[in-house]
Amino acid sequence: MRLAKLLIAAVAVWSLYWAAAAWGLRSGIAAWFAEQERRGWQAEFSALETSGYPSRHRTRILRPALADPGTGTAWRADWLDLASPAAWPGNLDLHFPASPQRLSYFDRTAVITAQGLQAGLNLAPGAALELKEMALVSGPWQIARTGETVLSGAALDLNMVQAGRPGNYRITAEAKDFAPRAAWRRLLAASSALPERFDALALEMTVGFDKPWDRSALEQQRPQPRRIGLKLAEARWGDLRLKAAGALTVDERGMPEGEIALQAENWRGLVLMAERTGALPPSLRGTVERVLGLLAEAGGNPHDLDLVLGFADGHVTLGPLPLGRAPRLIIR
Repeated sequence: MRLAKLLIAAVAVWSLYWAAAAWGLRSGIAAWFAEQERRGWQAEFSALETSGYPSRHRTRILRPALADPGTGTAWRADWLDLASPAAWPGNLDLHFPASPQRLSYFDRTAVITAQGLQAGLNLAPGAALELKEMALVSGPWQIARTGETVLSGAALDLNMVQAGRPGNYRITAEAKDFAPRAAWRRLLAASSALPERFDALALEMTVGFDKPWDRSALEQQRPQPRRIGLKLAEARWGDLRLKAAGALTVDERGMPEGEIALQAENWRGLVLMAERTGALPPSLRGTVERVLGLLAEAGGNPHDLDLVLGFADGHVTLGPLPLGRAPRLIIR
């Protein structure tokens, strides 16, 4: 009898805790939206729903919409689920709907649809909610603009893990069956038609940001990369093969300095691709092909090429060839 009373008391206490924590989570979410609206954002939702008793808290935000006028970025969806163990909300899972989500940058809008899109966040204790680890996975996905699919894939796997000191993260990504739209394939094709999907598209690198990723990254300013250690970037698409590795430093203006080593198979197709995408001025194509051809011959295989992509003083070079101004690496 005494044991039964203790069990009933424990259940009652846990139920009170679960209900209080659920109320606190709903209140915190509503307060966060109100604070962003006070700061000039568009920040709204239609309702909050809670479930998951007794082991988890699952809060569904119905029709969330966020827009930051400072960066011109906006996002909206039918709903967003936030789920965490009832005992510790720092292990947070975000579940996104299979229905279309809209991501805008000023007047350009992309419609994203994805099956099983979810993110797992491991957050450090404290009000800042510093990110220790993130894993984002998705089944079949696509991105469309003006009714046309521009990118799609069978699966997506992205991991970001804090490495060493705060602000340093190891990032890996893999996109299976990555497919650009047909018009891009026709535009980029060299001597032969490119297949519909990439054979491989993967990335592994370590990035040192100027501050850790935490709640201020969404509310205020995004962390900016200062050190990039590219262990491997690999793309295989039909007879095109490209691998890259190297290291860059990035100053406060977003200008990179350093070198990236490139290994390219069927490099002439890559030169044509660079011209057709506007990365290489047509007037320079002949010169680039002649110089790269000599370098490939010197390497012993006229179809393969090992070169260094150099970044210095705001400009980019490919081996001995100047390519123009370097892109600014800034996260908006």
